[in-house]
Amino acid sequence: MTIQQAKEKHQAALLALPGVVSIGIGLSGGETVIKIGLDGKHPDTEKVLPKALEGYRVVSQHVGAINAK
Repeated sequence: MTIQQAKEKHQAALLALPGVVSIGIGLSGGETVIKIGLDGKHPDTEKVLPKALEGYRVVSQHVGAINAK
């Protein structure tokens, strides 16, 4: 499974978590990872975020609110 397929497979469930506003693919420490964007501090959500999906490392970051224009 590619990282894109892993992201797509889990995207809907992750976006349903409180505070999750984006799911993407990026680099962290030279490694390609799945990035989860949060709109602020959500300790309960951060506790349940997976450390990996389908063998790909997951990292979270606070990105703020995202508004479509």
